[in-house]
Amino acid sequence: MLKTSAGIMFYFTLMSGVMITISSNSWMGAWMGLEINLLSFIPILMNNNNIFTTEAALKYFLIQALASSTLLFLVIMNILLETTITLNHKMLSMIMISSPLMLKSGMAPLHWWFPSVMEGLNWNNCFIMMTLQKIAPIILLSLLSNSTLMFSISLLSVVIGSIGGMNQLSIRKLMTYSSINHIGWMLSALMIGETLWTLYFLIYSILTATLVLITKFTNISFINQINLINNNMWIPKFIMFSSFLSLGGLPPFMGFLPKWIIIQNLIINNMNYQVTLMVLMSLITLFYYLRMCYSSFMILHSEPSWNMTTKNNLPLKYSLLLTFTLTGLLFSPSVILFM
Repeated sequence: MLKTSAGIMFYFTLMSGVMITISSNSWMGAWMGLEINLLSFIPILMNNNNIFTTEAALKYFLIQALASSTLLFLVIMNILLETTITLNHKMLSMIMISSPLMLKSGMAPLHWWFPSVMEGLNWNNCFIMMTLQKIAPIILLSLLSNSTLMFSISLLSVVIGSIGGMNQLSIRKLMTYSSINHIGWMLSALMIGETLWTLYFLIYSILTATLVLITKFTNISFINQINLINNNMWIPKFIMFSSFLSLGGLPPFMGFLPKWIIIQNLIINNMNYQVTLMVLMSLITLFYYLRMCYSSFMILHSEPSWNMTTKNNLPLKYSLLLTFTLTGLLFSPSVILFM
């Protein structure tokens, strides 16, 4: 799609819609940006040669159109109420306006459409869904400036994202529930500060891009296919599992750094029970990542130890991604000092 002039235009307007939303000073302007983003993403999703992609694009359009129309209705209703009634129902209006934003980004408990849509998309569109399409709704949700509401959504997303990935066999669905889990951590980071949210989102996007590149390189879609990867291709296999463990927040991988900072800040703010729940849910996430990695690396690895064949070199981008993933906490103390 990107190789055609129409594809370049749609990707440009996709980014433009996000920028319009996050830079708007009114809800109507934000709604217009969301609509531009939606109408640009639908042609990118469409593929006439794949019925599953077409079905996923139709589901996505219906859900997003419902959320957009609901958001427009609630914003107009809120404006009318503010001009006629005192703001006694401000908390209620915040909860109502946050609902379509949660539906748009796939946050819990309005995440029911997210796994089924992701299952029908190619890996490039999956990456856009898990990263770029989350920016505008999360930023708008942070503008509601209610810490109780934000933290409730954050905890719910962390819990459902962790438990939902327990019995998944599809890598797309596993990464979908991982995305829901990370949305909860992103909301917690956004309550602490925009700098921490930017750091978390950047690290999450790079790790997700790593997994997308590896799965495209090895042409796998399910967990049991990982065991069929040729043993000579141990480097992409190692990068894949390093990225999974980094997404789970296992030290000393890089994904642990933003979670560490979030945990420290929440403890400083006396949110001990909330931090305990988030850490326990991260342990559940790490459990099924480690279970997958252990079985593939230890039990089902059949190459003899005396095999001294030369491995094929991978392109430079995989080496760079491996370096980033394994850098871990090498520079984390200096990063924390500047936060």
